[in-house]
Amino acid sequence: MSVAEPRRIVLFRHAKADWPQVSDHERPLADRGRMDAATAGRKLADTGIPFDLALCSTSARTRETWKLAVHELAHRPKTVYEERLYEASPGELITVLNETPDEAQDVVLIGHNPGVQGLADILAGQAEGDARTRMSGRGFPAAAFAVLSFDGSWKSLEPGVATLTDYWAPSD
Repeated sequence: MSVAEPRRIVLFRHAKADWPQVSDHERPLADRGRMDAATAGRKLADTGIPFDLALCSTSARTRETWKLAVHELAHRPKTVYEERLYEASPGELITVLNETPDEAQDVVLIGHNPGVQGLADILAGQAEGDARTRMSGRGFPAAAFAVLSFDGSWKSLEPGVATLTDYWAPSD
């Protein structure tokens, strides 16, 4: 990795979950969620980002979302299932990202709201084009993702240092 190349992080909210009689952590995806997860995977592939690492919550719905999305990528990144991502606040998510090895340049984090949306808002000191307007207008529905870039090490990731470069959400 060149020092001049910015790092990229994609904050990806799990797809729509079902509400069966199981614990919140074990909720599976709904039928629509399975379709949206695959579509989101194709949209992630369209970004051309060669992910080095995927950080995924341990919940059933995030694991299932990632399993369906990653099939659409040309390259399968190393995936780490991280318990701390479940129900994490933006600050807790930054802590996990600060621990990312600097060998990883492009990372996708598959997590939950309100933490994922809050983190996108907090990190994005700037935005390209209409990305912030689209994200603000849609919120962060299930299967949405935001692409952010920043300079420096993962340890230097903090509020306001990133640029929101893209945002995608499934259509209703």
